[in-house]
Amino acid sequence: MKLRIEISEDLAENEVIIRCPRMDDSVKKLQAYIRSLSSPKLVFYKDHQEFYLPIEKILFFETDSEQVYAHTANDAFRVKQKLYELEEILPRTFIRAAKGTIVNTALIYAINRSFTSSSQIMFAGTHKNVFVSRHYYNALKDKMNERSV
Repeated sequence: MKLRIEISEDLAENEVIIRCPRMDDSVKKLQAYIRSLSSPKLVFYKDHQEFYLPIEKILFFETDSEQVYAHTANDAFRVKQKLYELEEILPRTFIRAAKGTIVNTALIYAINRSFTSSSQIMFAGTHKNVFVSRHYYNALKDKMNERSV
């Protein structure tokens, strides 16, 4: 793999271009890593107010029928994006934990493992918790092991 950096002072923001003969795992990992470096600008809604919170404060996103909610330690806010759209723009610390849930692995305190059903994810400094389905458990465990290295 070749790497070339061009400095152009007339650019308003950094631009990364990946040229490749095909999309393989290494290119996908590189793309995901580069996306994770820039925090998305999300607007959070509650009642008739708009909130601009740092994404690092979000414990998890979950669906409730047609709405998607972002949960902090003490509150919940509605967002306009769907979960699949959030998956594409959120930093790498966020990972799908169930069909209707994306969690911030940087804020996970513990996981109560269950062999017969979904395991429970607990977050530090709050009573809130969510469940990780068996389908997503191994990916979450890998992400948590990656975090501790």
